[in-house]
Amino acid sequence: MGGSLVITGTWPLVPSVIALLAALVAILLAGGALARTADELADRTGMGEAVAGALLLGAVTSLPGIATTVIGSVRQDAEFALANPIGGIAVQTVWLAIADLLYRRSNIEHAAASLENVLQSLVLVALLCLPVVAYATPELTILWVHPASLLIPVIYLYGLVLLRRLRREPMWFARRTSDTRQDVPAAATSGVSVRRLWFRLAALAAVVAATGLLIGQGGLGVVAASGLPSGFVGFTLTTAITSLPELITLIAAVRIGALTLGIGNILGGNAFDALMIFLADAAYRPGSIYSEANLSGLLFTGMTTLMTATLAAGLIIRERRGIGFEGAAIPLIYLATVVLLLVRPG
Repeated sequence: MGGSLVITGTWPLVPSVIALLAALVAILLAGGALARTADELADRTGMGEAVAGALLLGAVTSLPGIATTVIGSVRQDAEFALANPIGGIAVQTVWLAIADLLYRRSNIEHAAASLENVLQSLVLVALLCLPVVAYATPELTILWVHPASLLIPVIYLYGLVLLRRLRREPMWFARRTSDTRQDVPAAATSGVSVRRLWFRLAALAAVVAATGLLIGQGGLGVVAASGLPSGFVGFTLTTAITSLPELITLIAAVRIGALTLGIGNILGGNAFDALMIFLADAAYRPGSIYSEANLSGLLFTGMTTLMTATLAAGLIIRERRGIGFEGAAIPLIYLATVVLLLVRPG
């Protein structure tokens, strides 16, 4: 099983902790600049905040998690490799509850009314259902990859097609209230050309991506030195760090009033994390990664799906004041998952 695998070639505990702290500092420095750059690109290119959050911020802020997940698969720790992307989705969903506390004017899901974000959350639920199917049929493979993993990028890309169609020809509209923040393109204020904005985004992406190597090696070092289960470390410690770009950019987006961009960043990052499940399986060469991961993976996949469905309900119901039922329920579901991971036998 992935949690009992003896990991070779890992760093000792102290260098591992130093690597995790160094990655944390780099992420903190890059996060705010990422949100401002993506917000201006959303306005200058006309792609809109929801799409820019999903594609630009979602892709860039997921880079550390991609590196961490692939390192876990290459080192043949199946449980760690699967816990990272799914744990990333869970932690990043919790970040929205934090954003609700910071945004005092109204419930953030109410203010950032966007059908694109509702659709993204529903696509994510579909993506999370696929690993559950794979856990039930772990020996079914094409070459060494489970067919359910191969479907993940297909459904993700089709979700992007639906997202584009929805933006072009919406069939439903969110009711506008005095608390609704519309995605209205702002005039360029930085004096920087669009080309330079793209270069800036690429440079920040390189910095954020480099942190993934440190987090992957540091996380596996903590697993080896502490004796903690791989799934628990992957679902909590390393994903908390790899998901910090989403938190920093979300807070920055809330501060500049780009609420739809912020939520789109979380949902887009979550969708990219779902793509990492495919990468984890593809990089795990001994066979289907689901055949080696223990049942804790089924636990945190199911609970993360529940968190995503709760968020989707919050986006639809749009409670006007306070953090709403979703802001209270999502952190409680996450904490329950962590407790169950600790107390479950095996």
